[in-house]
Amino acid sequence: MTQHGCCTLPTDEAGRVLDRLAGLEQVIPADALRQALLLSGRVNSRSCVLTHEVMLWVVLAMGVLTDLPIRQVFKHARRLRKGEDTPARSSLCQARQRLGMEPVRCLFHRVVRPLATPNTPGAFYRRLRLVGCDGSVFDVPDSSANAGAFHRSNGRRGEGAFPQVRKVSLVEVGTHVEFAFAAGGWQDDEQKLVELLFDQVPADALLLEDRGFFSYPAWKALRARGVQLLVRVKSHMVFKPIQRLTDGSYLAKIYPSSWNRQKDRHGIVVRIIEYTLDDPQRTGHAEVHRLMTSLLDETLYPAGELILLYHERWEQELTIDEQKTHQDPRRATKPAHLRSETPAGVMQELYALSLGHFVTRALMFQAADQAGIDVDRLSFTGCFQILQCRLPECSSQTLETFTQWCASLLWELQQERIEPRRNRVNPRVIKRKMSKWNKKRPEHRRLPPLKKRFEETIVMLR
Repeated sequence: MTQHGCCTLPTDEAGRVLDRLAGLEQVIPADALRQALLLSGRVNSRSCVLTHEVMLWVVLAMGVLTDLPIRQVFKHARRLRKGEDTPARSSLCQARQRLGMEPVRCLFHRVVRPLATPNTPGAFYRRLRLVGCDGSVFDVPDSSANAGAFHRSNGRRGEGAFPQVRKVSLVEVGTHVEFAFAAGGWQDDEQKLVELLFDQVPADALLLEDRGFFSYPAWKALRARGVQLLVRVKSHMVFKPIQRLTDGSYLAKIYPSSWNRQKDRHGIVVRIIEYTLDDPQRTGHAEVHRLMTSLLDETLYPAGELILLYHERWEQELTIDEQKTHQDPRRATKPAHLRSETPAGVMQELYALSLGHFVTRALMFQAADQAGIDVDRLSFTGCFQILQCRLPECSSQTLETFTQWCASLLWELQQERIEPRRNRVNPRVIKRKMSKWNKKRPEHRRLPPLKKRFEETIVMLR
C-alpha cells in the first residue's frame, strides 16, 4: 500500500501504483528506472502517493499519451478503483518539478540505444552502421523563463513569436531510433551542439551529415575515433584534385585554414564526389551537388552507391517529423510544440518525448523482425496510435496474461503495413508566408490587469 496522509493507494502484485503502464516495461525495465532515480539522487525521504518513481512513470507516459493533460495521463496509467481520488493537477505539476530533468536524462542514456543488427534491412552499408545527424527547432511556451533560457529567432521582420529550443540528434537510419541528442537555445550553433555527441557516435558508424555540420576540427576528431563520414559540403569550399579516380570522383585535401592550404600544412586526404540532376521536376535540378567522404577506395565504395546512400539521411528527417507531428497531431497546429513553461520542464519533456518515440520504434522493430519485413514497411503513426490505445489494456496480473498482451500487440503492429514510398516531388515551399495582422511585440506581452470593468468603460455618443 502506498500512503499519502490519510489516503492509501493499493498496488498490484508487482508493487506498481501505475499498473496500466506495465506494457512499457517490455522496453523500459523497472529496474533501469529505479537505477536512474538512484544515480540522480532522487530518493524519497517519506512515503507519499506521488513518489519520484511514480512521477518518472507519469513523465514517461506523457511521451506516449501526448494528447492528454497530466491529470488525465495519471488516470490512464492507473486502474479505476471505487472511492479513490485522483491527485490534483497542481499536485502532479509540483511533483513533476521536484522530479526534475536529471532522472529522465539518466534513464534515456541507460535505455535508448541503436537496435539494428547486420541482418536489419537498410541499416548497414558494407558492415558500416548508417547514422544520420541533423538538427531541428521546437517552439516552447512564451514564458519569461523560457525566453531567457532559449531566446527567440531574430530576422528582418523582428523577433520570432515563441522562444525556441534547438536540438541536434543522432539517428540510426535503418530503425529511426534517436539514440542521442543535445539541446540548447535558438542562439546555440548546431556545430557546437553536435560536438557534445561525438563520444556517442558508434565506432562502426558511417555518419551522414548535411552541409551545415562540416568543420575541419569535427572531421579530425571523428576520424580519430575511427568513424567514417559521408557529408554534403557547401559550394564555396575550395578543393584541388590530387588524384582522379575511375568512377569520376577525386581525392583532395581539407585544411584548417586558407593559410594552411597555401603552405600545404595539416591537410587531410578526402574523396570528393560531384554530380547534378537532369530532371527539371526535381528540387536541386541543374545544381552542382558535392559530397565528401572518408571512404577513399572507389572500388569498394563506388560513387554511384554513395550518392544514393547519402539520400538515406532523409530517414532522419522522418524521425524528426514523427516526433514533432505524429506523436501529437494536434500539437502540430498549436502555437508551441512543447507545453512546459520552465526550461527544466522543457528539457524533461524533450527526453520524455524521445523515450516515448523509442518505445514505439523498439516495439515496431520487434514486430518487423518477427514478421521478417523491413521496419520501413510499418506505419509509425498507425503503430503509435495502437500503442496509445492498447497500453491501458495491458494486464500484468500474471505472467501469462502479460505475455499474451505483448504477443497480441506485436501482431497488431505487424498489420500496420504501408506501401513502398512513391517517386514524389517535394518542392521546398510553404503555403502561408505573410499575415495582415500587426506583429506581437514585447510591449504586448504580460500586460497589467485592467482597472475598469467593461461596462464602466462605455461612453454613449450623441
